Amino acid sequence: MKKYISIIVVLLAVTVLIISTGCGKQDKSAARTNAKISIVATIFPPYDFARAVAGGRAEIAMLLPPGSEPHSFEPRPQDVIKIQKSDVFIHVGGESDAWVKDILKSIDSPKMKTVTLMDCVETVEEEIVEGMQAEEETGKDGGEEGPEYDEHVWTSPRNAKLIVQKISEALAEADPANADAYRKNTEAYLSGLDALDAKFKGVVDSAARKTLVFGDRFPFRYFADAYGLKYFAAFPGCATETDASAKTVAFLIDKIKKEKIPVVFHIELSNEKMARAIGEATGAKVLLLSACHNVTKADFEAGKTYMGLMTANADALREALK
Repeated sequence: MKKYISIIVVLLAVTVLIISTGCGKQDKSAARTNAKISIVATIFPPYDFARAVAGGRAEIAMLLPPGSEPHSFEPRPQDVIKIQKSDVFIHVGGESDAWVKDILKSIDSPKMKTVTLMDCVETVEEEIVEGMQAEEETGKDGGEEGPEYDEHVWTSPRNAKLIVQKISEALAEADPANADAYRKNTEAYLSGLDALDAKFKGVVDSAARKTLVFGDRFPFRYFADAYGLKYFAAFPGCATETDASAKTVAFLIDKIKKEKIPVVFHIELSNEKMARAIGEATGAKVLLLSACHNVTKADFEAGKTYMGLMTANADALREALK
């Protein structure tokens, strides 16, 4: 999805930032109320990765409110102030994070470490597979846009390992006194990701089929590539559309019937209408496969984690591929 923050919001955020921090400059050591470093992440996966690496040695904030749609997020002035005050700022990159470049240009924080998830891994272009409904997009000059890279890099545990390592390095640089603790926490978390990767590989290797169907957007390109899965879905991962055409829905229904696919998936925080309609038409079971973009407020407060959500995904995947 192409998303550009309005100039009014940027100017307002910068104005508030200047007033609150004294022309954009701030002594972070004086501003801190304790010895912990400050980490700000835009969405849930890097927030949770940083939480695991920090192990209680940092104050961590997530800008995206729990339960909110990530692709429509625009920062508030107070979010800009949080970024300015942070020692480590973690964001995804890509078009959905286009606002980040403007914000980073507006603040003066030379010691702040920045981690961009899309710079941690080898990215791939978002693709339109058979039956998928593509959005018509044009560039700023009215011409066709260039390639759009899939932003959902964390959906593969193998990519998650690379991201976690970069976050660990940033924390160690920002807080050398606790570097050894961060590295130890990182090693333990990477072992967990290896186990998760092995679990997914085992599910796929023993499966009767290798095809997934989503009555929803598909933010799992990196996951599908990692485990050799084929997929059909209504929309690509960053699509703004949520209501598919009758032709798209009919294609997915026909695909499930012809291949006797037992499950139709939806993603987290979806209205599930399309998946349920497909399930009713085919008898396929409707299940959640979480892309971990975000969690509900209740799940956030309960301490749900990337690792827990992805483990639940392995169980859902097993049922879909039988």
